[in-house]
Amino acid sequence: MNFVGKSIPKIDGMAIATGKPVYTEDMVPPNALVVKLLRSPHAFARIKTIDTSKAEKLENVACILTYKDVPNHRFTLAGQSYPEPSPYDRLILDEIVRYVGDEVAIIAAADEETAEKAMKLIKVDYEVFEPVLDYEKAMNHPSVVHPEADVHCNFDIGMDKERNIVSSQKVEVGNVEEELEKCHIVVEETCYTQAQAHGMMETYRAYSHLDHTGRLVVVSSTQIPFHVRRQLSKALKLPASKIRVIKPRIGGGFGGKQTGAVEMFAAIVTLTTGKPAKIVYDRKETFTATNSRHAMRLTVRLGADQEGFIRVVDIQGLSDTGAYGEHASTTFGVVGQKTLPLYNKTKAVRFMGEVVYTNKMPAGAFRGYGATQGTFALETAVNKLAESLNMDPTEIRLKNLIKEGETSLVSEGIRLGSSTLHRCIEKGRELIGWKDKYPRLEVGEHKVRALGMAVTMQGSGIANIDTASAEIRLNDDGNFTLLIGSTDMGTGSDTILSQMAAEILETTIDNIIVHAADTDISPYDPGSYASSTTYVTGMAVVKAAEDLKKQIVESGARILGVSVDEVEYNGLKIMTVNGDKEVTLEKVAELQILGFGGKRQLVGNSTYGSPVSPPPFIAGFAEVEVDKDTGKVRLIDYVAVIDCGTVINPNLATIQAEGGLVQGIGLAMYEDVRYDDRGRMTTNNFMQYKIPTRKDIGDIRVVFEESFEPTGPFGAKSIGEVVINTPAPAIMDAVYNAVGVRITNLPITPEKVFLAMKQM
Repeated sequence: MNFVGKSIPKIDGMAIATGKPVYTEDMVPPNALVVKLLRSPHAFARIKTIDTSKAEKLENVACILTYKDVPNHRFTLAGQSYPEPSPYDRLILDEIVRYVGDEVAIIAAADEETAEKAMKLIKVDYEVFEPVLDYEKAMNHPSVVHPEADVHCNFDIGMDKERNIVSSQKVEVGNVEEELEKCHIVVEETCYTQAQAHGMMETYRAYSHLDHTGRLVVVSSTQIPFHVRRQLSKALKLPASKIRVIKPRIGGGFGGKQTGAVEMFAAIVTLTTGKPAKIVYDRKETFTATNSRHAMRLTVRLGADQEGFIRVVDIQGLSDTGAYGEHASTTFGVVGQKTLPLYNKTKAVRFMGEVVYTNKMPAGAFRGYGATQGTFALETAVNKLAESLNMDPTEIRLKNLIKEGETSLVSEGIRLGSSTLHRCIEKGRELIGWKDKYPRLEVGEHKVRALGMAVTMQGSGIANIDTASAEIRLNDDGNFTLLIGSTDMGTGSDTILSQMAAEILETTIDNIIVHAADTDISPYDPGSYASSTTYVTGMAVVKAAEDLKKQIVESGARILGVSVDEVEYNGLKIMTVNGDKEVTLEKVAELQILGFGGKRQLVGNSTYGSPVSPPPFIAGFAEVEVDKDTGKVRLIDYVAVIDCGTVINPNLATIQAEGGLVQGIGLAMYEDVRYDDRGRMTTNNFMQYKIPTRKDIGDIRVVFEESFEPTGPFGAKSIGEVVINTPAPAIMDAVYNAVGVRITNLPITPEKVFLAMKQM
């Protein structure tokens, strides 16, 4: 292949490096109103009175909106295809505020200084309620986070909001309790995963204006332009046909921008005033008033026979969705979906539990989307089981993991289409030096080094739900325009999709113009989430390119006056097989568009949705050094061996993997969204919220063990999410092997390790 499988540089790489791309704030005109938000100082309260009179009298204040001035129509900000499984539990502004930072009033002024001054003049009297801050005490708490009657769901997700339960789930195949009784050994472990902040470089922002026809145009740093359009339509009670959403260059998202956090505030100001408006969150607002990873408690029971075959997997969980239910049921569901199929020698499996409301910032989508939490708990339990059976952790996995062509109790008979996970484990333990270093080596009087490992799976798109479309046009000078609705968040997806199109059309990358994510122009795409772009959008691009190529050949044959069977196409021209006639691609394009060849521009189209979500796999291996005197853990080496099917662009895939691994290391060792006893976030800046730097992560080595996924474009699967899942359990296991303490409450800090060692 000419382009697929090659490390083609990012098509926008040099432009980004030289500061040329246009981001949302760069598009804002000088006369745009500045939008600021007055936020609640209380975790749970009702607005008794709100006085905006003094603020409204300030010169250059355009409008101030309270809950009395906005539509009273509930919606969800979750970026999900309709009908969204997330509850409709939000208003643009509500009489009840549900976390510290919840929006109380919208202020729009000619400049930031005036908006800030007006905000200070607004007087609010609150009736303060007892907040629900501990999610383990949320069920049946005296305070009901959502007492209002009009909260509703599109279908049953097990909501019982009077008990603060957003969603209840249970999946069980076989009789878990009965099979556990038969097992030779049963181990149990309870793990806690914390809320994690996304920490993307570009904070949340949006800009809105009315076009010459009076339609609302919203420019936003978002992963989900088409979903944002639907959210705005519901929130503003405005037909979707009256709304256009444009996604320019976006400075990172990691799932956070799968929630429509800011667009509605700028939009309603524009609709109220008729003027352009912009809203730009500062870093504190991004930390405190958007969304984070769901904190969870997961208890795993594993039962195995004497030979080491895992016969029972039982996972019971509790998830904290915060004040609103975006992604509540789906994130929790993925905990089970991406763990129960992994060890398929089972006779019974179960996943069950609840998601609860609390008076904290809402949780939402975050890279890994539940699989991260589930992997930490399951793999921790598997490592514990291996020790109890006196088995090598790599060997127990090689014995129990699902293989290509096999099915599982929860796979509904669908066989696994591709996997090299067993080879990943074998390669990983070779690279990390497992034979020589496992489990530990003393490296000094006070320090010890040790190894740990974990495996994981994810998915590629959402089976039977999300579909993506692509359109490729042959232009009059012989180049191509690729129109897609997916969002390149810095991942290089525009480059990868161009590689696929170029491979099919037998042209060069620089001959393809990419236009992405404008709801008026782009074909429909749900957005960049659920590891869907390479797999789902990629297949749509492949099929659209094949459609266009077929039309090019047919047109060339018609121009040459021969049948399609008599011509060949090499990307530059169409020629007869015997070589006596030919026509260039540029001439075909010219004749088609200018009217001599059919008066029709050649356009390839395709829409694709998959009935399956083929999993990528990773085997992760960590080497740590622990100071026995202080509990300090230093990550020395991390090896990740990845099966993502065919690697479309090895360089970009490696960078994706390294970035995800670093986020996983942050979850494992450093990051923690914390609150005080009044519900105020105490980690609302990068001084208090610690993310790993280059000095904190040691060596990271990424290796690919390719498989071929028959349902994927060129055999490809996803890679974006799966890479974050293994560091936490692998590092935790390495720490345990080093000093004998199993830290099951993330992050693994020196204080926790030190205190646990003292209690031994």
